Amino acid sequence: MQYILLFYYVGAVVFGLAIGSFINCFIYRMEIGESLKGRSYCPSCKHILSWQDLFPVISFFFLSGRCRYCHKKISWQYPLVEILTGLIFLLIISNFKFQISNQFQISNQFQISNALNILFLFYVASSLIIIFIYDLKHFIIPDKVLFPAIIITFLYQLINSQNLSILNYILAGIGAALFFLLIFLISSGRWIGFGDVKLAILLGFILGFPNILAGLFLAFLFGAIIGLELMMFGKKGLKSEVPFAPFLIVGTFLAMLFGEEIIAWYINILLF
Repeated sequence: MQYILLFYYVGAVVFGLAIGSFINCFIYRMEIGESLKGRSYCPSCKHILSWQDLFPVISFFFLSGRCRYCHKKISWQYPLVEILTGLIFLLIISNFKFQISNQFQISNQFQISNALNILFLFYVASSLIIIFIYDLKHFIIPDKVLFPAIIITFLYQLINSQNLSILNYILAGIGAALFFLLIFLISSGRWIGFGDVKLAILLGFILGFPNILAGLFLAFLFGAIIGLELMMFGKKGLKSEVPFAPFLIVGTFLAMLFGEEIIAWYINILLF
């Protein structure tokens, strides 16, 4: 059984590294408005990359962080996104370890439902990573990533949830969006952008209630901590623009993986 779990863990990391490499390519080509068609190339010299340049993380360190052909520096975004995606995929799989273990005690077949659950979470995680990086770099939440993620997540919850459960996700999405819309209107768009309002719909559909509360609480907590640190070190002022989507996404990931534990911990604090 341990070897089976190890196989899934290693497979999740390798798959995550590969998807992280694709995410980097997707972000770069979306930035310049280019199609995903065609082979990968160096952003500096435009030289087509050979197969040995395309191993996630390994190629970056083997080449000392420079292009093989023009020797220009390669952004650290590339290995960091690949490693982050691999780690998140590993955490997703680790949350399924008990289901995997129980399945193999009953049958040697990996249930299709659990496989679809994992693939859905991989897709959601990949979409959120793209939004995280893009908003961090450009202060924009790309609709071409956000809208398909909202539709796919809603359809997934609709198919996999019972009648009352889907209402839970719908109310979480609408409630979170209305909350951010209120902030947007009160501040005339100075505190958050309208993209955050749309993103809140996706996060509500992903988390449902009450996990959406944990996700939002963590997002505002991290946002306040980082904002204060940036002001203390003179990096930002009170009127400086700071993208909020990355904080929302970090809070969402933590709520996805540890939402029940976080809520139970918070309730214990309130009670005692």
